[in-house]
Formats: sequence, structure tokens, C-alpha cells
Amino acid sequence: MLSNHFQNGVETVRHAWSRIPNSEESQFVDDAVGLVRKSDGSSVESLDYEVIENFAYREEQARRGKLYVSYLLVVKWLFALLIGIGTGLAAVFINLSVENFAGWKFSLTFSIIQKSYIAGFLLYALINLVLVFSSVYIVTQFAPAAAGSGIPEIKGYLNGVDIHGILLLRTLIGKIFGSIGSVGGGLALGKEGPLVHTGACIASLLGQGGSTKYHINSRWFQVFRSDRDRRDLVTCGCAAGVAAAFRAPVGGVLFALEEVTSWWRSQLMWRVFFTSAIVAVVVRTAMGWCKNGNCGHFGSGGFIIWDISDGQEDYSFAELLPMAIIGVIGGLLGALFNQLTLYISSWRRNHLHKKGSRVKIIEACLVSLLTSIISFCLPLLRECSPCPESDPTSGIECPRPPGMYGNYVNFFCSSDKEYNDLATIFFNTQDDAIRNLFSAKTIHEYSSQSLLTFLVMFYSLAVLTFGTAVPAGQFVPGIMIGSTYGRLVGMFVVKYYKKLNIEEGTYALLGAASFLGGSMRMTVSLCVIMVEITNNLKLLPLIMLVLLISKAVGDAFNEGLYEEQARLRGIPLLESRPKYEMRNMTAKEACGSGRVISLPRVVKVSDVVSILRSNKHNGFPVIDHTRSGESLVIGLVLRSHLLVILQSKVDFQHSPLLSDPRGGDRSIRHDSHEFAKPVSSKGICIDDIHLSPDDLEMYIDLAPFLNPSPYIVPEDMSLTKVYNLFRQLGLRHLFVVPRPSRVLGLITRKDLMIEDTENVNTLELQSTSVRNRHHNKRPTTRNSDVERPLLNGLLVGSE
Repeated sequence: MLSNHFQNGVETVRHAWSRIPNSEESQFVDDAVGLVRKSDGSSVESLDYEVIENFAYREEQARRGKLYVSYLLVVKWLFALLIGIGTGLAAVFINLSVENFAGWKFSLTFSIIQKSYIAGFLLYALINLVLVFSSVYIVTQFAPAAAGSGIPEIKGYLNGVDIHGILLLRTLIGKIFGSIGSVGGGLALGKEGPLVHTGACIASLLGQGGSTKYHINSRWFQVFRSDRDRRDLVTCGCAAGVAAAFRAPVGGVLFALEEVTSWWRSQLMWRVFFTSAIVAVVVRTAMGWCKNGNCGHFGSGGFIIWDISDGQEDYSFAELLPMAIIGVIGGLLGALFNQLTLYISSWRRNHLHKKGSRVKIIEACLVSLLTSIISFCLPLLRECSPCPESDPTSGIECPRPPGMYGNYVNFFCSSDKEYNDLATIFFNTQDDAIRNLFSAKTIHEYSSQSLLTFLVMFYSLAVLTFGTAVPAGQFVPGIMIGSTYGRLVGMFVVKYYKKLNIEEGTYALLGAASFLGGSMRMTVSLCVIMVEITNNLKLLPLIMLVLLISKAVGDAFNEGLYEEQARLRGIPLLESRPKYEMRNMTAKEACGSGRVISLPRVVKVSDVVSILRSNKHNGFPVIDHTRSGESLVIGLVLRSHLLVILQSKVDFQHSPLLSDPRGGDRSIRHDSHEFAKPVSSKGICIDDIHLSPDDLEMYIDLAPFLNPSPYIVPEDMSLTKVYNLFRQLGLRHLFVVPRPSRVLGLITRKDLMIEDTENVNTLELQSTSVRNRHHNKRPTTRNSDVERPLLNGLLVGSE
């Protein structure tokens, strides 16, 4: 009977394994890194952060009153509240699950190794393998975009790059449950990066009202449909993810400002700060509820915070030298980590992951087995140390009772009064291992051999694990690596400086900060996060010192971790500083010699279809002719708008003559929301539009749908200025035109201060405008086409 059940189980597993695709014939091609290759070979597209001020947009703005603007403001703050609550609850669920899985795993293992270490290892490795397998299976078969940390993809999104799949509902689900499996399975990775991605997904789903694919949506939430509004919501979600991961609301705001976002304003700052504060309230409320024993193995811990307020009180000037050395070591090891992970990830993409999902599952399982073997077997080779003299004030018990993990773990020791220092950091959860390394009043708890062994092995595991097809963050592994060599330096300082007030845990904290600074190249946000999670403001100058040194050393070798990974994934990030070569280039040289594809104002439907099929451009200049026959660029029309027009067919006309949409029968039949591309899909495709032969012979007047005021630069403008303009305004297209022949006017600061026109004399600002300063002295013989706005001139030009 038992053999039959076992055989049936084997057959079930074999059947499930056979259904896993062994090649890249599935919908997702580069699912290991969360990218989707289109049929034309391109990976990503740009987002339309620029406001398209076409006629439909202006009509909609004219209909809106002050009450509607107030309503939008209230909804924005409501969404910030919901993002904070949702991200906080997701973080609580992930932490509860991870801590309980880890607690059950270690409790069962410790109870079994009292009888047999071999049986304990088999159980330990099996639990880790099952958890990791569940994570990689969810990612490869359900949510490919959930692999990795997600921060490079979110950074690209906020930079203006549209990467399909990173903000979907299934990505959110895969990120949450995949993080539980990968972190609970003991891999050398963390859950902090995935929490940033989780917060961004929650924010995006709220902004679009849910998921249309799974019929989980609500029209009440479908208020913000433009890419600009979604960008603000995703920024709030990123800050909420960091605040939930570290219980650091201020650090979350600064992380969003420094690391992920490319566009910022004061109004967004308030909402991001409010969202982070809500997350902190939700997390602390959950922790208070768990202190009563309602959360199983979670208890009062689990959330990453290591209180070292009772550690080293002061430091001497002589200690600055070893602290500076920690910064140099962090920069070197961080730069080496970035380079190694780049090489290994590139090899995975080009060779290993192209062989299909089965290979990715096998790879993750092999890494899990290797991690289990190292973390379990290496402490067996280490001799135990006698417990130090007990200190009642420290609150630390040595050794821990059998079945407990924390400081002074009794693992494979012959005496009950001994502990295994390597098992204390290896055979433990990462959070508890960091807490042990940061702990004060535990001098001589670790030997230099154990710390060096752990540093080499865990560093290698972190490099090897990074890039597998599971959700993975690098904050906690970085803290583990840095705190290890920091504690080593601290042991050296204690031995040779021979001062009683020196704590090894303080140097472990500085080492953690130095490695994160050398790898991720963050400074301000990382400094605040480290202060918030350690509750020790006295160490702020020291943390700032090691961060500055480690970042400077790391920048001498390569870029930050997220920038390197974004380049590997093919995400075209526009960094804050243009390249040096751009100083000697002009806008005309950057355009290339290719012919610009333009459209006439009134265009035949068949011509539009032919142009859309023959190229993949997303914007087209629209050309009209004056009465004298001179060509005139009247605006820019987007590909997505043309597809909406072709699909609806309501704006087709039989005559090639100019239409007048201001007339009653030719009023605009679209609002601005119809032109917004859904965030959960690629939008309309030209192959999905079916047109009859009669439709192809009709015409479209593009004037009501184009953007009449695109940004324009002269052809000889420096490419550096063009780069800064393009990035800071979040543009998708920028016209390059010959230098204009005349100037209509010049706008100064005074012209932009409309609300203070009555008190303009008190400003004492000198206008440099070339036009006449007094409106009543303007000449009355000016060209009427110049007097009225460009869009109105286009729409009534046929009158």
C-alpha cells in the first residue's frame, strides 16, 4: 500500500515536471530578468511623461472647475494612504511567513540533531529545497518579472522606460510568495529589494483600479490614467517598500529621492513622506500585536532593526584610521561584488537561461543544496569554545538551550557549557546573525578564523545566488558581508588599542555601511537608514565617513550595482550627468542622418496604416502648408493616438479638405482618457485593427489630436544641454529644427509671476524682454496668425 502511494506520488511529480517548458517557446523570453522581447527585437519603450496638450485635453481642462481639482487632490492623498496600508500589510505578511518557516525549520532541525546529525541535515536541506523550489517555480511559470530585486526595473520605469510586466498583479503575487520561499529557504539574499518592487506594484495597481485581466478592478479608482500620475504613485510605493523593510520612514523618502526617481517636486515629497509614515504605523501596530505571542515564531523580532544604543558611547581620534580602512575595504569588496555579479549574470543570460525554465529550476535547487551543505557542514568542522563568564546585565545566555538559535549556539559541542561561534552566524537566520554581529558586550565571542571563513564562503554564495530566477534583495547580504569584516577590524582595534570602551559591534555596523556604500553607491539615504535601524545617532559622523570613502573607492572601478544590472538588462537609463563626449556634440549630430517620417495634416487612412506597419516609431511630426505654399511643422502626433483613431473610425472623413471640429457635427468625440495606454498591457497593436477597403480610402484630419506645442531645440545646441532638458522634463520626443530667423519675445522671471502682477513694481526686477513693456503700446498691425494660439489657428484655419 505504501509503495503504491509512493509510486503515484512519483508519477505525479514526473507529470508536473514534463509540463514545464524546456525551451523559450512560452510567452516570456527573458523571464529570468523580467524583460520581454518583442518580435522586432526591442526590449523596452519610453513612457509619455509629457502632457499632450491636444484639443481633447484642452477641452477637458476647460470643463474642470476648482471643485474637481480639489477632488483630485483628495484622491491623491487617499491613494497615498492606501499605498502605505497595502505595503505595510504585505511586509507584515512576508515577515510573518519567513520567520515562521525559518523558526519551524530550525526548531525541527535542532530537535532531530540531538539524536542524529545526518538526519538533521537531511531534514534541513529538504525544507530549504522545498521552499526554494516553490519560489523558483512560481517565478518561472507564473510571474517571470518577479525575479531579482526589481529595483533596476523600477528605477528604469521612473526614468521613463516602459518595461512590460513589472507592475502586473501576477508580478505582485509572485514577488510576495517568491520572496517567502527564497528567503525562508536560507539563500544568501534578502527581502528588502523585493519589498520595494512590491510597493511599486501595489501603487500601480491602485492607480489603474486593479487588474482587468483577472477582472479585479473598480472604476472608482480609475482616476489617474496618465503616465505622469502613475509615476508619482509608483514613487510613493518605492518609498513605502523601504520604510516597511527597515522600519525607516525617513530613509524610505530619501531612498526614493536619491536612488530610484529621476523627477521630483515638493508636492510629491509630502505625499511620499505621508505614505512612509503610514507604513511605519502599520508595521509597529503589527509588531505590538505580535509581542503577545500571536504570531508563532515571529515573536517581537523579524523586522530588521538592530538596537545598538547601549553600545560604544564615544570614540577617539586614533580610531578614525581603522574606520577609514573599513571604508576602503568596503569600496574594494563592493566594486568586486558588482563586477563578479555582472560577469556571472551575463553568462547566465547568454548561455544558461536560454535553455529553458527547467534549467532555471535546477540551477536554483542546486544553489539551495550548496547553501545548505555549507551552512550546516562548516560549523561541524569548527571546534567549540567555552562560554565566557556570564554577565547578568547583558541579558545573553550562554549557551542557548537545545532547540534555540541566537547568540552562543550549542552546535556539535561535547560539553553543555560550550558554543559554536561559526554556527552562531552560519546556522541561523540572517536577521539573527546580523543581530549577533552587531551585539555589544560580546567581545571574544567570535574567533578571527570563523569570521574569515564565513566572509569568504558567504561572499561567494551571495555572488553565486545573485541572478537566479527567484526574488532576491541585496541589502541584507551586503550587511552580513560588511559586518563580518567590520567585526574583524574591530577585533584588531580591541587587541592593539586596548581600550575598554571599544565595541566590536560598532565596527561591524561601520563595515555593513561601507559595503553597501561600495556596492550600491548610496550615501544620504543609506546613512539615514543605518541610523534608524540601529537607534544610535552618535555614530552618524562615523557612518558618513565610511560611506563617503567607500563610494569614492567604488566609483574608481565601476558603477553601482543597480546601474550595472540595468545596463545588463538592456534598460536605457538616463543618468543624472551626461557623458563627457556630449560636450563636443550638437543636437543635429545626435539625430543622425536618417530621414524623418512625417505626416500631413489631412492624411489618407491607407497611408497611416502603411507608415505604422513599416516602422516602429512612436511619434510623427505633422506638416501643414501656408497659403504661400511654405511647409510648416504644426505639432507631433503619437503612434498610440493614431491607433485609437483608427480603431474607433469615428473621425474618418470622405473629403481631404480641412475639418472644423468647432462646428457642431464635428466636435471632438474622444476624451484624454481614451488615449492613455493601460499599464497592464501593451496597448493597441496595428495588427489588431481591421479596416475595410472603404475605410482605407477615407481621410483623417490630425489637427485635433496632435500636440501643437512640443519641445523644440535648435540644431546647433550642445548635446549636454539637450540631455539635461530631455531628462529633467521627462520627455519622449524632442524636435530639432534649424535656427529660427526672428524672435517674437523673451520671457523673464517677471513674465512668469502672474499672481503678483499687481505688485510687480515692488519686485524691482529688470526685464530684458525685447518686446515693448507696455501692453497698450503694442502695435496693432501684427500678424493675426501670431496673435492667437497655435492650436486654435490650426482648428479654424479652414474658415
